[in-house]
Amino acid sequence: MALIVQKYGGTSVGDVDRIKNVARRALATQRAGNHVIVVVSAMSGETNRLLKLAQAASARPDEREQDVVAATGEQVTIGLTALAIQGLGGKARSFTGPQVGILTDSAFSKARIRSIDKERLQQALGRGEIAVVAGFQGEDEEGNITTLGRGGSDTTAVAVAAAIGADACEIYTDVDGVYTTDPNVVPAARKLHKISYEEMLELAGAGAKVLQIRSVEFAMKYNVPLWVKSSFTDDPGTLCCPEDPSMEQLVVSGIACDRNEAKVEIRGVTDKPGVAARIFKPLADANIVVDLIIQNVGHGGKADVSFTVGKTDLPKALEIVRRLADDLGTEKVETDDQIAKVSIVGVGMRNHAGVASKAFEVLAAAGINIAMISTSEIKVSMVIAAKFMELAVRELHTAFGLDAPEGA
Repeated sequence: MALIVQKYGGTSVGDVDRIKNVARRALATQRAGNHVIVVVSAMSGETNRLLKLAQAASARPDEREQDVVAATGEQVTIGLTALAIQGLGGKARSFTGPQVGILTDSAFSKARIRSIDKERLQQALGRGEIAVVAGFQGEDEEGNITTLGRGGSDTTAVAVAAAIGADACEIYTDVDGVYTTDPNVVPAARKLHKISYEEMLELAGAGAKVLQIRSVEFAMKYNVPLWVKSSFTDDPGTLCCPEDPSMEQLVVSGIACDRNEAKVEIRGVTDKPGVAARIFKPLADANIVVDLIIQNVGHGGKADVSFTVGKTDLPKALEIVRRLADDLGTEKVETDDQIAKVSIVGVGMRNHAGVASKAFEVLAAAGINIAMISTSEIKVSMVIAAKFMELAVRELHTAFGLDAPEGA
């Protein structure tokens, strides 16, 4: 018997009828001769509703208490899903993150999984039950409820699959696979039948919403076959797997875009050893993820440092930077939350020169200025004005030959 972990996102469990659809799919997979673990998110919009309640109660909610509130969304869904499976004649048992032994660190609202105790899951499967697990949550060593951050249910699913040695992890959502870019931005986007872990990791990190970045990290580290499928069709979806030689034939596999970043610019910093560490260590200590960083050294022993963070982290980052301003000899601190990041990704970039220069030429021809640039072995990211994001994606998608043929 194969062991399959299926994860269903918020839209897939958006109401009771959709939850019954999830129950039918899970039962069909079990009745085909498989052991099944189902990981579910909160119902569509529920996490936002709960967070708004927390913010209504307190202007700056304590993150521990906010996690207690936010984690209740998945608890409702696991109970309803287990009941729906039972209503269709199946056997099911629901588990919260703490009940299934998901141990995390204590970084509330963005905790990282440390270990998973698979014993209770194995017991449930041994009884012929479908185990229904709450995504997005766990507990720390002190028994505090923690949440894993946006998209954390994907991480839960892949981590569970890795811990229990699943044969495959299937991520069910409202799209039928991974596309070359967001079809809402480029209608001619093509679905990929297969994508490497590295490419998916870069796309997820660059803003592609189909998979949460930590879930791809888990899949890559533990070699978990990861499928992205639609819960509303029988399309086979996209397989995320180790790289193979055929993948290098396509220079660029996909284009990601992200409006959820903001830029912080620190002007006139005293240029001396240790300055960068004094800026970025407090940000790291505050669990603020910094993306792009640029430092320009000018005349007179002064430098400008620019970096990007998630928009939700901007107030906290700005507070930290302003607290450091006098010690750094800072002349001015500026922010810009009207930016977007556009990234081109492909393992074929390793063996093809001129990809970055072509991207720069395409944006220049469209009259789009580039504010920041970051590169890796298989990715080029560019920060531009948010108002030009969709135009940039369309132009790059066409220029790199990713548009689907007419009628495809």
